[in-house]
Amino acid sequence: MGGEMTLSPQQEEQLVRAAREVRRNAYAPYSHFQVGAAVMGEDGRIYTGCNVENAVYGATLCAERVAVGQAVAAGQRRLVAAAVVADSRTPTTPCGTCRQVLSEFGGDMVVIVDNGQRRWRFTLGQLLPEAFSKEQLSGK
Repeated sequence: MGGEMTLSPQQEEQLVRAAREVRRNAYAPYSHFQVGAAVMGEDGRIYTGCNVENAVYGATLCAERVAVGQAVAAGQRRLVAAAVVADSRTPTTPCGTCRQVLSEFGGDMVVIVDNGQRRWRFTLGQLLPEAFSKEQLSGK
């Protein structure tokens, strides 16, 4: 999929700020753990999402998947970066399902995790090495 994109400091700030702002809209009446996410398309446009919990816990939507859904609905097919913002002492990285969903649209993307005090940077490949992909489906 190409090499890892380098975000400018301004792009990184925009992405984190967008995730922080949308986090306020999280619907988390059960866990009270609000998460905001933002993804950046290869054209630089940013799409956001927050977690949406449900009384049937399995129906809960993670912030990252909501953001990816927004991007796809807008026509994006390639994402280059993601930011996740939550209030925790340790990095709140995307869950396994979200990592797999993100890899569908940019396995080499930059993932920024921010807790308001500290920021961590990963590549998606670091978080999900050897991701399942369309290449496995083709049998090649």
